[in-house]
Amino acid sequence: MHGHRIRREAEITNVESWGGVNVGALYRELHRMEDEGLVEPIRSEQEGRRPARTVYAITDEGQRELARLRTAAWRSEEGYLDPVGVALLFGGEVGRGELTGHLAYRRQVLQANLDSLVTERKRCAPQLPMTAIAAYRRGELRLAAELEWHDELERILMTEAVTPPQSGFERSLSDGLEHDSYPP
Repeated sequence: MHGHRIRREAEITNVESWGGVNVGALYRELHRMEDEGLVEPIRSEQEGRRPARTVYAITDEGQRELARLRTAAWRSEEGYLDPVGVALLFGGEVGRGELTGHLAYRRQVLQANLDSLVTERKRCAPQLPMTAIAAYRRGELRLAAELEWHDELERILMTEAVTPPQSGFERSLSDGLEHDSYPP
């Protein structure tokens, strides 16, 4: 593929949100991968008055690196800590108002990402391989689970605001999250 097509596919699949790839830096990354022997230019194409585009192919070394990265992804041992978990565990005391503000903002972002992912999967589904559809669905389910957690925490915060338990706010969170509050 040429860089423009790679960039377009990266935008369509929203790779920036799920893959950590900055689409704006794509050409720089292509040149870096070329320098590392992972891809190579195989020809130049020009359509009409458009600028010539370099078509890249993955090299044998690139195939090996891709296989290594794929295996590493499948065998990754993701922990439960993400930036939100780290902020909750190690971020120090946070007031209820600040926490509800963070939750509200994050909920909007997560819902927008979920809506976008669902729309994109449905739009692209006819031309996507099963593995790509599975990747979209995995992303959708992860976002939906994160939204469900936000709902749960917001319910606990609202309950606390109405009737604070004698043992304190932290105990309510602990109780709410320990007693099968997640649906099956």
